[in-house]
Amino acid sequence: MRRVSVVGNSGSGKSTLAARLAQRLGVPWLELDSIFHMPGWAPRPPDEFRAEVERFTAGGGWVIDGNYSLVQDLVWSRADTVVWIDLPRPAVMRQLLGRTLRRMATGAELWNGNRESFRFLLRRDESIIHYAWTAHEKYRDRYRRAAADPANAHLTFIRVTSRGDLDRLAAE
Repeated sequence: MRRVSVVGNSGSGKSTLAARLAQRLGVPWLELDSIFHMPGWAPRPPDEFRAEVERFTAGGGWVIDGNYSLVQDLVWSRADTVVWIDLPRPAVMRQLLGRTLRRMATGAELWNGNRESFRFLLRRDESIIHYAWTAHEKYRDRYRRAAADPANAHLTFIRVTSRGDLDRLAAE
């Protein structure tokens, strides 16, 4: 395990696990959100986004977290392992709600000056809570199919279904 893609629903613990894995492996870590979301939450142009990911994945070892289909082909063609965090929906929602409210209350900067705002809770099209609730089954289906796809036979899929599994994986 030297080139790792960490995927899963928003709030599932992707970035926390990815940072811990990168530290244990002694490799750099890239949170895809950090290079996709430009100031004012503007998306980075697709060609620039792919170029950034291509540069990062050229190295011999790395950990990347995120679900961006725009770069999944690039990341997975260079990865050796996919860690799929597939926690139960109630566990994800508890984690996400706590994290989101904490970020809103403290005004914590996420990437490029962006912050989560209380207005995001009120607008369905901007609510990370609503998105995670509705995307949960979509991600489960996507990664279940990907793990079974012969085109991904070069990848080792590790499905994490509990907090205990997450902690054990990070500690190994």
